[in-house]
Amino acid sequence: MEVSRVTGYIEPAPHEFSANFLFDENGLAPYFAADSRVKAGDGSQVAEFTDQGEQWIVKLYFQESNIVHPGTRLPTGTEWRLHEMREFRLKVARHPDEDPVGEQDFNAHLAPRWQGMKTENKYGNVSEHSVPEPIIEAINVKIAGSNIEFARYQRLLQSAAAAVRVRGDYFEVPHEYSNIQDAERYVRLAKETSGPVHARDGPIASMAHLLENDRAGYRKVVQNDDDEYGRNLPGYYHTVTLGPRRVREVFPDHALPKEIKHYYARHALSQSGDSPLAHPKVGVSYQVSRWNETLGVTPDDLDQLQRELDQTLLSVLADAGLDIAPTHGTGIFVTDAYFDAKTTESGPEVIALDVTEIRSTQESVVIRHLADGLSPVQWESLQTLVTDGGEVSPADIADEHGRHVESVRRALRGIEDLVEREYARVSLRSSHIADLVHQAVTEAEDAVKRAAEAGAKAVRTAQQGMDETMSVFIAWAARHGIDIDDALSRREARMEMRFGAPGQRAGRVIREGFEIWEDAGLPAQRYRMARIRFSDGSLANAWQYLNPG
Repeated sequence: MEVSRVTGYIEPAPHEFSANFLFDENGLAPYFAADSRVKAGDGSQVAEFTDQGEQWIVKLYFQESNIVHPGTRLPTGTEWRLHEMREFRLKVARHPDEDPVGEQDFNAHLAPRWQGMKTENKYGNVSEHSVPEPIIEAINVKIAGSNIEFARYQRLLQSAAAAVRVRGDYFEVPHEYSNIQDAERYVRLAKETSGPVHARDGPIASMAHLLENDRAGYRKVVQNDDDEYGRNLPGYYHTVTLGPRRVREVFPDHALPKEIKHYYARHALSQSGDSPLAHPKVGVSYQVSRWNETLGVTPDDLDQLQRELDQTLLSVLADAGLDIAPTHGTGIFVTDAYFDAKTTESGPEVIALDVTEIRSTQESVVIRHLADGLSPVQWESLQTLVTDGGEVSPADIADEHGRHVESVRRALRGIEDLVEREYARVSLRSSHIADLVHQAVTEAEDAVKRAAEAGAKAVRTAQQGMDETMSVFIAWAARHGIDIDDALSRREARMEMRFGAPGQRAGRVIREGFEIWEDAGLPAQRYRMARIRFSDGSLANAWQYLNPG
């Protein structure tokens, strides 16, 4: 895969982020400290602090909990002196003097964890809360924020806690079970330039079509050009979600499932042209629900997260033909309160998506199999896969065509670059391959019909007294779907042949027909002067496709 190094590229900005930070080195001490500070402040504590020269505000407060009161002692043996079950929150926000938009903030939800902990749902049903076995007592801090660099959250949490007099070192060493739940990086584009990203043949649509299994259960492609009020806005919300395996087809060293999206703010059409919200965002987000693994919160994990998101985002923009390294001002990018459209000399390499190469590879695979010839069982399997909209298994294919299931499995193993087999499910490898195979199946069915028609026409010509070579020409025309009956019946008129689409294939068929025509002893000049009428309405003369002479 071709890799090009881009220097001075645009630097994406952080958007949404959420993670579970689990701290167990001090057991439940952070929880008890938060309880003490809330009680000392008659329900809350408010403070300010500085980080990297920026002013921040923090509020510590409590909420009711569905954790069942453990009594005077926890199952772990720790004494419990609190009468009420509470959970705590730290609301942390940039000072309004420095953030007039008010969207650079996060909320940290502090909840206790211990082995044997029970919770009660709204229906009064009590169940044990699952706590990983290595954890005896701990505190879980679920952070949800936006417009803050991912690597700053833990430090801001420590500073915010210290500002309300809860020791910051309680939140210094996250447990290895800590994990990231959501994260997005984005850029904002001038609306008149973003069309190639969400176009029907743009990178979002192409990746969905070429990389997604034709019947994958989680396939998610959205192409919505109408806002919530029914007003048309091209590119309003276009997304594609790809799991790890599909992502690696384009980015071999990536591991994280992602969603790539082009989207506008809800009220974009109501914004003036000079408002950033009138212009769309292009973002890439981590999709934790699309795999069975987790991503931690270590510096290496955060570096991997940002690198993969940025590399994907910049590569998508580059594939759309957009200038990701503007040399004059901000170029096609639009600044907003959190995206400054600055360039950076460091960062990931920009990968050529090679969607065209993937398309060509898939097409060549289909062509090769069709050219080499498919066994009857392979052909039947493909017919079923392109005509059955449900979940298909080898047993289903076998039942439909009266085959033994082992014969079907052997046949499928011979076309593994066309199909995917998982457990008892079979599918075509991509929607693009599905389209190509469907076309081949349709053409094959048409060919059978044409062959039958050719045989019937050959019989008719024999009955009409035409010799065998002429019947061969009639059969040739029927086989290729060429209408010449009327022209032959009008002996004195200029012959006209009606073809399908023009192109190289049409030229080969016309030359083949000329050889059969001459073998039939018919006048060469009549064929050479024949008018060719194509399905798109264009006209040509047969001699234009024949060798001189």
